[in-house]
Amino acid sequence: MIHQPPAGARDLFPLEVAQKCWINDRLQEKFQKWGYKRIVTSTLEWLDTLTAGGAIKPSTVIQLQNNSEKTLGLRPELTASIARAAVTRMAGNTYPQRLCYRANVFRNPSQNRHGRQLEFYQAGVELLFAGGVLADAEILLLLADCLEDLGIQNWHLLLGDAGLTRSLLNIFPNSLRQQVRYCLANLDRITLENLPLEPALKEQALLLFDLRGLPKEVLAKVAHLDLDDTAKTIVNNLKSLIDLLNHSSPVPITLDLSLVQTLDYYTGIVFEVVSYQGNQSHIIGQGGRYDRLLGLYHPQGETSPGIGFAFNIEDLHSCLLPTGQLPQQTLASDWLVIPQTPQANGAAFIHAQKLRNAQPTVRVELDLGGRSSEEIKEYARTCRIKNLVWIQEDGTAITESI
Repeated sequence: MIHQPPAGARDLFPLEVAQKCWINDRLQEKFQKWGYKRIVTSTLEWLDTLTAGGAIKPSTVIQLQNNSEKTLGLRPELTASIARAAVTRMAGNTYPQRLCYRANVFRNPSQNRHGRQLEFYQAGVELLFAGGVLADAEILLLLADCLEDLGIQNWHLLLGDAGLTRSLLNIFPNSLRQQVRYCLANLDRITLENLPLEPALKEQALLLFDLRGLPKEVLAKVAHLDLDDTAKTIVNNLKSLIDLLNHSSPVPITLDLSLVQTLDYYTGIVFEVVSYQGNQSHIIGQGGRYDRLLGLYHPQGETSPGIGFAFNIEDLHSCLLPTGQLPQQTLASDWLVIPQTPQANGAAFIHAQKLRNAQPTVRVELDLGGRSSEEIKEYARTCRIKNLVWIQEDGTAITESI
């Protein structure tokens, strides 16, 4: 139906656009204060690029056909595209690379969810070619700085580690490991309890399911598990990271080792930011470390570390809307220029342009005719335009304030 957008798509009207631009502008300003430079990647990518070596399911990508033998898709997220650009088009830049973005992304809804949202808006950062606790801390402190600047209340950081969780899952049989992982990712305790696991493994699965809480308490529980050397190193790094965060700027953290992101390219810390508004929670951001992703796109397969996060603009908007911080009106024009006769049209255009040139931020409209003087004034009052300029045939300008 040509008079309606497709199912899952929507239009944004001027006030909502102004409000979301306010959020985006604040975030971009903060990103740049931390040394991040904006990058714009293509909305279209080859499907092979977007699936990130199988880490992103092709079913989530809105796919397009063209005359090529290869399939195109609309980006479901930005990290894969930025990783591709960083190791190909931007190769040779000074490392580390701090990149930021604001963009729309597109995702197919899961089965039986026809009509769910297809297009989303994100703003985020990627810190590439930098590994270690210091880089992890920078990303999390930048995230916290952004939320403080926006005035987001009642938010919490859920922090996990994909490498440690994978290590803890290795004790489960191959045939059931993915099912255990699925139960963790979807907080499905009932299914987990009914998996055909022997008692000792079921106890371990439920322990892993409940490994969330204050960082100190969770790490104490993990210390009693049978960890290999890699897992022990990860635990020590988590302790160092949390100590560094607490020393620099305390961040409200819940350590959640059952946290599993839906994107499967994460190798280190993973995190979600949750804001609680009344009886509703919003996932306003998410991210993590991906130390093998860049190698998928490098011409020689050289791998390099990376970490980043994305804010969900729609959810930030929902959290901020009740606070009154967002613009409540679109910006009004400063002037309305009115040619009094058709012979004054040329002079009206010239005068309007003079007003625009006099001040870079001034907003000037031209009346397009067909209205009486009273109708023009009523329009100006409705649109909050305070200054009218009546242009006569000889170019004379008569100013009137409303």
